[in-house]
Amino acid sequence: MASRSDDYRFLQLVDAMASINQKVNLIGVVVETSIPKQSKGTDCFCTIKIVDESYSSPGISVNIFAQNMETLPHVESAGDIIQLSHVQMKTHGREVYALFNKKFSSFALFEGNYSANFAPYQLSPNFRPRDQDKKFIVVLRKWSIDYLDRVDANEFLSLKEIRVGKRLNLMCKVLHSYEVLKNEWVIFIWDGTDAPPVTIQSKLDDEMENSLPLRFEPFPLSRDVLCAFPAVGTVLRVMADQGNEKLGLHLLKRGRWVKFVNMVFELHGGLWHGLLMPSTKLRYLPNDDPLVLQSQRNYEERLSSKWARMPLSSFPWCSHITETYYEDVPFVTLMTVLTDPEVTAKFRCVVRVIGVCPWKAEDFRSPTGTYRIRLTLEDPTARIHAFVYAEDGEEFFGGYSAVDVLTRKMSKLLGITGSGDGTEITGIPRNPPWVQCCIKSYYLDKSDVWGSRNYRIFATKVVE
Repeated sequence: MASRSDDYRFLQLVDAMASINQKVNLIGVVVETSIPKQSKGTDCFCTIKIVDESYSSPGISVNIFAQNMETLPHVESAGDIIQLSHVQMKTHGREVYALFNKKFSSFALFEGNYSANFAPYQLSPNFRPRDQDKKFIVVLRKWSIDYLDRVDANEFLSLKEIRVGKRLNLMCKVLHSYEVLKNEWVIFIWDGTDAPPVTIQSKLDDEMENSLPLRFEPFPLSRDVLCAFPAVGTVLRVMADQGNEKLGLHLLKRGRWVKFVNMVFELHGGLWHGLLMPSTKLRYLPNDDPLVLQSQRNYEERLSSKWARMPLSSFPWCSHITETYYEDVPFVTLMTVLTDPEVTAKFRCVVRVIGVCPWKAEDFRSPTGTYRIRLTLEDPTARIHAFVYAEDGEEFFGGYSAVDVLTRKMSKLLGITGSGDGTEITGIPRNPPWVQCCIKSYYLDKSDVWGSRNYRIFATKVVE
C-alpha cells in the first residue's frame, strides 16, 4: 500500500507502529471517534480510530488537536476514509498512537464504501490533495466493504436491552440535544424500542414533598421539539460525565443513527438515563447501513400492529386490575397525549401508576367528600400527572368505599407488597403493573391554554 514517491508516501498501519517518534503519512478507514472536548490548554481535542488491511483490529488511535471544535475532523459515517500527513507516532504504555499537531499535520476526509467521489468533504487548511492518492482511496473502499460487513453487530444493544451500571454499546438515533446549564448538555436518543420498566424505590409518604420526577431537565421541552419526537418507543436522555471539561456536543448531528461505544446507564427517580464517559466513543452510521435499515423495518412493523402503542413489556395484555368504558378505542402512548394537536382531547392508554398524592386513603377525599387525588403515570415514552377528581373518582373507585377498600385498590395499582392489612411494607421496591385507563386533557387558563394544560382520568374503574 506504500507509494513510491517522496514525502507523501503512505505507511500501512502495521509499519507505522514500528516508526516511533517519526512523522509519517497515513490513510485509513475511520471506525469510531470520541466526543470533541476542550483540552487542558486552549486547544480542542478528539480521538479517532482508524484501520486498514494490515491492522484491522483493534486499529490505531489518532489524537487530534485543533484551535476550535469546528476545525476538528467531523466524520460523517463509520467507514469513511481519512488521509493524514505529518502525524507523529507515539507510545503510551503499551499502546502505539498517532499524534496530530495543528502546526504541521493535515487531514482530509473522504466518503467511504461505495462512493465514487474523490473530493474530500472536509480538509484542514494546510492539506494538499494529489491525484495519485486516489488509488489508495479506491483500494480502501473495496476492502472496507467486506471489513464492515464482518464487524460483529451483536455487540451493540438496543434500548430494550440496557442494564444498570454496566458499560455497554448502543445503536440509536440522535433526536435532539441542548445545553441545560453552561457546558452541561442533554442528548435525546431513540431506536424504536422500549427501555425496560424498573422497580420504584421511592417512599409513598415522601410524594408530597419529593415526588417522582417527570423528566431530568429542569424545564419542559418546547412543544415544537416535543412534537418532533416519535410517539412510540423510549426517548432516552443522555448526560455527559466529563467534569468541568467543555464538550463539543453541539456538533452531534441530529437525525443521524450512531453507535455509542462504552456508555453507562443509570436510574434516577425510576427514570433511565445514559452517561457519556471520558472513554465513550462515537460511530456515525450511513442511512443505508444494514443495521439502520433493519431497525427502521422493525419500527415500521411495530407501528403496523393493532397494539403498537402498548408497551412491549405489557404483552400479551395488560393487567385486569382496571377496566375502561371505551374498549373499542385504540391505545395511544403518553407521548401522543403530550403532543396531540388539540388542547382538549380524550385518550386510552396503558400505563403504570408509580405515585399518588396524597398517599393515605383516608385523605383521598376532601372534608366535603369530593375525591381529589393526583396520580403519576408512566409508559415507555413519558411521565405525566393525572388527577382523579369528583365524579371521575367515584367511578374510579366504585363509589365511596371504606378506607381499607380504597387502600387495597390503590395498593394493587402501585404494586405495593402488603402486610395483610392493606398497609405498605416499607423498604420493599414496588413494581406497578401495566393497567389501562382513559385520560382527558383540559386547560385552566383561556389566555394560556397550552401552558395551563392538565390531565384527568375518566371512564376508568379499579376492579376488585
